[in-house]
Amino acid sequence: AREKLESIFTKKEVKVSKLSDKLKEKKGCFVTLSENDELRGCIGNIDAREELYKCVLNNAVNAALYDPRFNQVSKDELKDIKIEISVLTKPSKLEFKDSEDLLKKLKQGIDGVILKKNEMEATFLPQVWEQIDGKEEFLMHLSLKAGLNENAWKDKDIEIYTYEVENFSE
Repeated sequence: AREKLESIFTKKEVKVSKLSDKLKEKKGCFVTLSENDELRGCIGNIDAREELYKCVLNNAVNAALYDPRFNQVSKDELKDIKIEISVLTKPSKLEFKDSEDLLKKLKQGIDGVILKKNEMEATFLPQVWEQIDGKEEFLMHLSLKAGLNENAWKDKDIEIYTYEVENFSE
């Protein structure tokens, strides 16, 4: 991921060799970039569309150049950028009766959460739990991220999927 980010500016091709079988598995992943402990970009794929090593390389570039929340990462910033990679398990639908039951079933700090309503959807990685105080606030922010009102997570037609991650960083 680091070499791929540097290649944006050097145009030097990243050579990938001697990959373990795990890196060749199709997995969903997110690449998160931070600078001075502040989010600088985060892009990923929930679904296992491609081999993990390709997912990491592609999302490193996407997080640096195409996260719409931020300007593109500059060459001068690279030295201060920290890279975190999150490898996702396959999401599974969380069955719940109502909003109270949903709150009981969510595992704070463990679950990554996908919230869906009609064609609107958003996700938070499990690491986001560290920045948000409590399950209700987490779901309120996730509803807003999906372009819905903050209480959309309480609606009967909301769908929730959860996943876990294995994450590591520089």
